[in-house]
Amino acid sequence: MTELLTRRASLLRLGGLLAAVATGGWWKARTSEGATAVACVLTPEQTEGPYYIPNERVRRNITDGHPGTPLTLRLSVVDASTCRPIKGAAVDVWHADAAGVYSGFGAGTSGRTFMRGIQRTDAKGLAVFRTVYPGWYTGRTVHVHVKVHVGGRVVHTGQLYFRDTLTDAVYRKAPYSKRPNRDTRNAADPIFGNGGRRSMLTVRRHGAGYTGSIVMGVKR
Repeated sequence: MTELLTRRASLLRLGGLLAAVATGGWWKARTSEGATAVACVLTPEQTEGPYYIPNERVRRNITDGHPGTPLTLRLSVVDASTCRPIKGAAVDVWHADAAGVYSGFGAGTSGRTFMRGIQRTDAKGLAVFRTVYPGWYTGRTVHVHVKVHVGGRVVHTGQLYFRDTLTDAVYRKAPYSKRPNRDTRNAADPIFGNGGRRSMLTVRRHGAGYTGSIVMGVKR
């Protein structure tokens, strides 16, 4: 009977691990004294970059009417020590529009809000944004910037990435096709090389666009 229960518990733990991987989270198995347990993995920290603007608006739709392939971001925040979702975390995102322009800088100085916004996580630790697939600019692969604030304190600064094959497919269509020959792919991007593989969005087709998901493990 004891052997049966032990086997059943092991199967349940394995099922939990497979479910976590399927939802786009980053997880690892730790072994201590013969027992295996599932633990969350801390999401890599990456540079904030030069285009951050603090105190952006709390909103779900961050496009300000700019064109592009629709992209829904589903960003989950969990405690890296316990794997428990963090409710009420402020998730702050910003990225270039389809033309490779950031609001508030350079060609985007006429606007300060497009492709920028903040959402609070729900009881499941989830924040959702409606945006468009980011454009490219010289020297960087395609990416989305993210900050996570908990209790008024920044607990994570990172960047989120896409598979190059997906970006190639998106960029074959307007308005991206007006700017061919992007110059930097994931493998050539020095920032991506420092943890980018563990910051890849899990992307699925959704109607005329895509949904990108990731689970971010943070230290409070």
